[in-house]
Amino acid sequence: MKLYNKIKNYIPFNEQEAKDKDKMLRFIEENDDFLLRENLSGHMTTSIWTVNKERTKTLMVYHNIYDSWSWVGGHADGEEMLHEVAMRELSEETGVNNASLISDDIFSIEILDVAEHEKKGKIVPAHLHFNVTYLAEADEECALHINEEENKGVSWFTFDEALKASAEPWMVENVYKKLIEKL
Repeated sequence: MKLYNKIKNYIPFNEQEAKDKDKMLRFIEENDDFLLRENLSGHMTTSIWTVNKERTKTLMVYHNIYDSWSWVGGHADGEEMLHEVAMRELSEETGVNNASLISDDIFSIEILDVAEHEKKGKIVPAHLHFNVTYLAEADEECALHINEEENKGVSWFTFDEALKASAEPWMVENVYKKLIEKL
């Protein structure tokens, strides 16, 4: 399992990541279906923190379900090469096709609580996203497009603007600030 080994070899940035890394490894060990959203207790997801070349801005989407500006991401849906899933999500959700993955190494890990919600007319029970984040760089002058199934907006923000735009305090304090600090 390449993903398991990448997570195992990942050096946590802080206490949150150290604890989440241990839980994530145990989850993978105990669940054969860890890559599938059919596992209703939790499953692997991936996000991509996309920055401009000057590393002064980040690309965010206005997420339909969370009703907030957020990073780009998606479900593994059986794929273990999460950096490829993250790049595909970036293209599908924003229209950005000229991004470069800074590295296929993990940039950040976090376990995210997902509240019960409705998607495509069906109730999705509360569950966990065992999330692996990658870092990408893109030209902020490239054309953007909205994927109406996923989001209501796509925009570049300075880091300060991004922190203010998100309506999710936990994400701001525990994820986005961490990602900015890691840069």
